Amino acid sequence: MLVFFREDSCEFVSLRVNPKGKSGAVLRILFLNPVGFLGGAERVLLDVMASLRSALPAGSSMRLICLAEGPLIGEARSLGIEADVLPLPARITNLGESGLGGGKFSKAAGLAAALAIGSPAALQYARRFRQTVLAAEADIIHSNGVKSHLLSHLLPRKAGRVVWHVHDLLGGRALLSNLLKHAARHVSGAIAISQAVADDLKNVLPATPVFTVLNAIDTDHFFPAPADGSLLDQLAGLPPAPDGTVRVGLVATYARWKGQDVFLDAIARLPVNRPVRFYVIGGSIYHTAGSQFSREELTGRAATLGITDKMGFIGFQSDPLSVYRALDVMVHASSKPEPFGRTIVEAMACGRAVIVSNSGGAAELFKENVDGIGVRPGNADDLASAMARLIEDAAARSALGKAARETALRRFNRSRLGSEFLSIYQRLI
Repeated sequence: MLVFFREDSCEFVSLRVNPKGKSGAVLRILFLNPVGFLGGAERVLLDVMASLRSALPAGSSMRLICLAEGPLIGEARSLGIEADVLPLPARITNLGESGLGGGKFSKAAGLAAALAIGSPAALQYARRFRQTVLAAEADIIHSNGVKSHLLSHLLPRKAGRVVWHVHDLLGGRALLSNLLKHAARHVSGAIAISQAVADDLKNVLPATPVFTVLNAIDTDHFFPAPADGSLLDQLAGLPPAPDGTVRVGLVATYARWKGQDVFLDAIARLPVNRPVRFYVIGGSIYHTAGSQFSREELTGRAATLGITDKMGFIGFQSDPLSVYRALDVMVHASSKPEPFGRTIVEAMACGRAVIVSNSGGAAELFKENVDGIGVRPGNADDLASAMARLIEDAAARSALGKAARETALRRFNRSRLGSEFLSIYQRLI
């Protein structure tokens, strides 16, 4: 039996919890997501909702409101979750681009500025947003991105307990940190996707309770299967590779800090004594000028380094399962600390050997020389050495891959998410 003191009614309320940790009390959860496309944070949200379906008490409900159209709506509905769109006006979403260097964080700053200035479009949207959220009569309002975090500041306390799900390292962004600190005054708690994010968030929001829930994936979807390396060659438009070719790939968006340049530099340093092919898999999905590589930049760099004959370039894969299985080694080469590193865990679940840029949340995902190999961020020599080791040693690749699968099942199976989030929700109500 848990007992809470309700400040609004000045009374003690008991909450009975069964042995599995579920509460008998019905919960109404409203999820807010800033975008409709399927980025990393959106895939995390889908995993959370899928797991909560079996963890919530009978009669509970989940609803999603997106601030933009996109495939996330259909994916949520396929899980049996009510999903609607309350699109931000274009003039608000486009604010802030030029002054702050572009990207989702400048758009968030633009949103905050528009609301503060009180333009007619912003005021009208703010009213619609408040009315829509209040009509949901939610117990928990789970915000899944920066723009919805900022908008949650508009909600009265009676709207429900506001919980921020934080997917980014924010400490280095002074303007955004100040905006969020101001907006967090009515937030009941924040959930960080790694201990690195939690530690960072405690500095940004010292008055907000912070909980850590490591991301997880569907390990029934991401599981080992025989490699089909020819698939990579087909996707990259390359001729068939010789039998016994080892395939090494980096799977990431083209954000500059994801380390495609480091990967290419490492390949150029690599003495290889057997057939090997390298693949850059990803694309510029955010279309943000200046913050991302173009494919032309990367292919040009490969040509300058003289490694074009060893390389293949493959576009962004909405479901990278087949790509992971076709690789012998998956490389993570981010030059800045990673909040989490979902591609690392997905490749591990597929039983693949992983090389990881050892900083931020990514450093929490593996044990050195047991289920992964760590390298210094941005260090092409380190990366070349790690790749050379695994290219030449099939037994090491196999041992790392087997251990990685075991780790994924033990630590990153999404079935645990529902009970972990439910426990936090109950604690905050």
